[in-house]
Amino acid sequence: MGIADIGGPDPALAGMRREYMAEGLDVGDLPADPIEAFGLWLREVTVAGLAEPNAMVVSTVGARGAPSSRMALLKSVDGRGFVFYTNYTSRKAIELAANSAVSLLFPWHALRRQVIVAGTASQLSAEESAAYFRSRPRDSQIGAWASRQSSVLASRAELDARFELLTRRWPAGTEVDVPGFWGGYRVAPVSVEFWQGRANRLHDRLRFARLDGGWRVERLAP
Repeated sequence: MGIADIGGPDPALAGMRREYMAEGLDVGDLPADPIEAFGLWLREVTVAGLAEPNAMVVSTVGARGAPSSRMALLKSVDGRGFVFYTNYTSRKAIELAANSAVSLLFPWHALRRQVIVAGTASQLSAEESAAYFRSRPRDSQIGAWASRQSSVLASRAELDARFELLTRRWPAGTEVDVPGFWGGYRVAPVSVEFWQGRANRLHDRLRFARLDGGWRVERLAP
């Protein structure tokens, strides 16, 4: 029986609750620069052994104002922003071309932490994208050619056949061309929020907001 059947909350879902016992988070616990603070937390979750600590939810806005989200992998971060790569004909790329506003969410549940980045996305230069593409495993390079990302497939076999065809096009020992329809985005942050779970759902939230070339830190109610 689901929520619609009983006309209220699903008891199984409503009962899913975990008390957070982590220590608190205060302004002095983080570097004054949110990129440095993010790097510190990323190192900590990596050392803790979380699977794919660079996995993030990328949210964009469609033509009619509807949000859409998907998982992607952060590939680099520095003072200029957060970088990920994709097919430029994908849904997210089409949406970013119309509206560059984007949100990134890093869900580090095992450490009772999350980071939310809000900013604007811009395409990397062809040279930057090519340099990263050539560092990818060979099958991933060919996979970028094989997948017309977000397009409708008649079957899985169609995708597999295209991959096999392209594998023959670039046999072992040859260099896979860099697709002109594939590359990276850099998200320049306008705010970065650090969330730490606390007891009684009184979580700690610290938001760094860009202000006059610097950052203002503010505490938000949970």
